[in-house]
Amino acid sequence: MNAALTSTRRAHRVCHVNRLPPGERLITEIEGRSVGLFNINGQFYAVHNRCPHVGGALCAGPLTGTTLPTNQRGDYVYAHEGRILRCAWHGWEFEVETGQCISDKKYRAKTFPVTVEDGEVVVHF
Repeated sequence: MNAALTSTRRAHRVCHVNRLPPGERLITEIEGRSVGLFNINGQFYAVHNRCPHVGGALCAGPLTGTTLPTNQRGDYVYAHEGRILRCAWHGWEFEVETGQCISDKKYRAKTFPVTVEDGEVVVHF
């Protein structure tokens, strides 16, 4: 494990990796906070289950892709399938990996570091 994680954060074992196959999510509570845990192509990510827009249950929304502009004016392409979390309240979209809002870069969902230790998914607060 990364030494920086152990010295400044608390580790929380959430589940065995087999409980969360690729494309799936698990919403759990850690230290009184609702957290969504996601497996995207074998990589695990943790996102605070609170939309920074108006506080909706962000992690309950659909896991989807989004449209992005291309170099051609007025042309868009669908991208990032299964890596974008869309808030169920107002449709705001966030990258699961970084928490970055797609449409307004000043918003970011809180994310937490995740490691896998002895087959267990561990979230670091």
